[in-house]
Amino acid sequence: MDRVFIMGVGIDNLDLHEAVNRIDTCIEKGKPSLVVTANPEIILRAVKDRDFAKCLRGAALVTADGIGIVIAAAILGRPLKQRVTGIDLVTALFARSAHRKYRFYLVGARPGIADKAARNIVARYPGVEVVGIRHGYFDDDSEIIEDIRHKKPDIVLAALGMVRQETWIRDRLQGCGVPVGIGVGGSFDVFAGEAKRAPEWMRRTGLEWLYRLIKQPSRIWRMIHLPRFLLAIAISRLLGIKHEY
Repeated sequence: MDRVFIMGVGIDNLDLHEAVNRIDTCIEKGKPSLVVTANPEIILRAVKDRDFAKCLRGAALVTADGIGIVIAAAILGRPLKQRVTGIDLVTALFARSAHRKYRFYLVGARPGIADKAARNIVARYPGVEVVGIRHGYFDDDSEIIEDIRHKKPDIVLAALGMVRQETWIRDRLQGCGVPVGIGVGGSFDVFAGEAKRAPEWMRRTGLEWLYRLIKQPSRIWRMIHLPRFLLAIAISRLLGIKHEY
């Protein structure tokens, strides 16, 4: 397995097509698998949170969601093939499901958002089957877990926010026998039409972060993590510090 390690977190060096193929394999094997789409915030959190770091190490697939991950890998002299965002990965899975007949279960976001997202997904990708929908505002998930056990989806998409979605998949979902659980952050809002992605040229040139900042200036406090992260990576390269541990 070709992985690029950044601050102890292994990022799979795959393009989008290869990432989708990896998920196909996970579904075929049937072994519960966690898929993580990583950005600098996730890696910085893993540095401070040992349990979260352990969760990421146990993932079957970790893709480079943020442009900061791609830049960091280049600084370390291990360039990645492609930035594979969570929303691009899931979209590719929807397209493939027309032939594979994968069954999806959506958990997360505000009440009503997952329902709207599901309607749009099914309309846009004929053949996709959404077998369950639950919003992310829950304290007791026992009813959700029971419904997932009953519906037997191939893929559960969890839009519960960083850390919560990954650890929920590990701690609760994997015991249900679901082959694949993917943390998708705010993707349901995009599929529901409540939020828009950056224009293609901005995504292609790695400027999607700028588009998000313009649309939501309050994100500036989150964006501060990016230069800190890249500076730490550059210093570690100069000092010869290893990232695999």
